[in-house]
Amino acid sequence: MTQVSLEAFLTQGAPQLAAGPVALIFVEDDVEIGSTLRHHLDCGFATVVAFMPDAFKLPTDVAPRITRVSYDCLSPDAAQVAVNQVIAAVPAGCWLYYCYNAEYLFYPFCETRTVAEMLAFHTEERRDAMLTYVIDLYAADLNSHPNAVAIEAACLDKSGYYAQSRLDPATGHPRERQLDFFGGLRWRHEEHIPQISRKIDRIALFRAKKDLTLKLDHSFSDQEYNTYACPWHHNLTATVCSFRTAKALKRNPGSTTGIESFQWLNSVPFEWHSRQLLDLGLMEPGQWF
Repeated sequence: MTQVSLEAFLTQGAPQLAAGPVALIFVEDDVEIGSTLRHHLDCGFATVVAFMPDAFKLPTDVAPRITRVSYDCLSPDAAQVAVNQVIAAVPAGCWLYYCYNAEYLFYPFCETRTVAEMLAFHTEERRDAMLTYVIDLYAADLNSHPNAVAIEAACLDKSGYYAQSRLDPATGHPRERQLDFFGGLRWRHEEHIPQISRKIDRIALFRAKKDLTLKLDHSFSDQEYNTYACPWHHNLTATVCSFRTAKALKRNPGSTTGIESFQWLNSVPFEWHSRQLLDLGLMEPGQWF
């Protein structure tokens, strides 16, 4: 394992960042650090970088396979600040991905195809970014798992997702091929979720380029990066299956006492397989078969 500061990583890590795809994983607490890193290593990322405080420990099987960057991920803009610095440091065209601990990338056919294969196809379709939906996971039994995280007994909502037009603040008109997506725990418990955090769309996979910046709402400065498809046909989309909202709702004193269970009539066990997400319409294979 290489452990460096962010500044050293940006100046000395150029060789390992040159090829991509690169996974940037922001560790906010000590929950499921190992499983998150293993999952993304298994996806086939050329480089996996863990941004995490020095106090957190890494499993011994994972540590030699990643780069560890000393970083405090608890400020609201911590991920955005670091991602933007990485964008500025890597070669244009390098594919980057970012997520948080206890989040897991799934894309069509990920059980048999690497993320590099998927992104090579996406690049051939002249796409520089990929829409991902953040699908909330939660423990089936909060008495057994009070932090709401249970890898072997996780649930997700099979329905209750919807989209609204995304308006251009300058004109008030809908932006072309852009929508705001909602659903999951952020929709069902929206009274506890800040307005800026209620959407479930995230451009988690994207190509670096000059002057590109990630904003606090998980959108990008280049509006084409924020589109769900190209003008001529549907494109691939992916999901980030995430315990992050469930963790926050149970950790927050203002919400935890009012939530005895996240289960409802549309809860189903999560199968940890891309076929389930495709069947539920939570991601799109586009023209990739």
